[in-house]
This record gives sequence, structure tokens and C-alpha cells, in this order.
Amino acid sequence: MPTPRELEMNRRDLMVVAGACAAISAAATGTRAQPAPVGKPVLSEVSFSVNGRRHQLELDTRTTLLDALREHLHLTGTKKGCDHGQCGACTVLVDGQRVNSCLTLAIMNQGAEVTTIEGLGGVDNLHPMQAAFVKHDGFQCGYCTPGQICSGVAVLEEIKAGIPSHVSADLTGAMTATEAEIRERMSGNICRCGAYSNIVEAMIEVAGG
Repeated sequence: MPTPRELEMNRRDLMVVAGACAAISAAATGTRAQPAPVGKPVLSEVSFSVNGRRHQLELDTRTTLLDALREHLHLTGTKKGCDHGQCGACTVLVDGQRVNSCLTLAIMNQGAEVTTIEGLGGVDNLHPMQAAFVKHDGFQCGYCTPGQICSGVAVLEEIKAGIPSHVSADLTGAMTATEAEIRERMSGNICRCGAYSNIVEAMIEVAGG
């Protein structure tokens, strides 16, 4: 039978071996965790119209429409908020439909007609929605305003076209730009300043309400 002294030595040896194995494992894991070398980006040509002007770009296939607008065409009115499609600050109109431009790749919009806040109207020729936002103070810090206005324009077109929403009582009848309809349809656009009531008032005025 081994003596207590021999057992103590064995325990020491075991701890040494276990420590060495752990160190080797950690080193191996750290080696595997190193990022793989990044190759050259894959470029592709894309052509679309922005605010009535045709553009042809050669872009990394991973470039979002938002980054193409801001970084390549320098149309910085469209804002980058959450970059996850949750805040609506990047909303633009693509073929008349509102789109979160941070969630769509530029190459997916080949041949599309894109309208940004710059294309809706200028200082001397405001779009009715822009004018209503100014009148009703529909913005405070203004960061979400481009996306709010683009969405507002699209929402009123949806209502006009009779497209129902979750709160529509009649799915086949005429739609009315009520406060409930506007709030439901604009729920994807977040205003951190809390100017929602002013935004609703602006949209109701543009709708003729």
C-alpha cells in the first residue's frame, strides 16, 4: 500500500500534468480563434436611379443601399440609426414603396427608382409632408425626420390605395387616414424625442383631415 508521502507526491504530479494540459489546450484554442485572412472584396456593377438621376456604381456586393447612398453618392440626408432595421431612420422609397435601406443590399435594387429625403423637396420647394412637419413641429433633434417623412409619404399612399392595416375595421372598404391608422402604420419609425403626436397631426393635415 502506498505511503501518505507517496500519495502526496502523486497528487502534486497530477496537478502539474493537469496544469500543463490546460495551458496547451488554451494555446491551441487561441490559435484556432484567430480570424481567417480576408480576401479581396467581390465587386459588382449596379445601376439605379436616385432622385431622378441615373447612377452606375461598382460596389462590394455586401454594400447596403444605405451605405451606397451615404458613402458613395454622398446623400447624407438618409440617416443610419440602429443599422438593424428597427428604428426606421434609414427609410427611403424604392419604386414608391418604403424600405429600410440598411436591410437591403445595393445590388438587389438594380434598375430601381430610389427617392431619398433630398428628392422629395428642397428648401425653396418643400414637399407637402415636409411643410406640414415644419408647421406642426414634427421633429425636435431631427435625426429621425428623413425616415419619418419618407414613411409618412408612403403611408398616405397606402391608405389612398385602400391597403388595410392591422387596425383596419373593414379590409375591403375605403381607408381613412385616422389617428389609429397612422399610428399603426408608422410604428416602425421611432422618434426618441417623442414627437409622435405632432407627426400624426402633420400627416392628418396632408391627408386632408
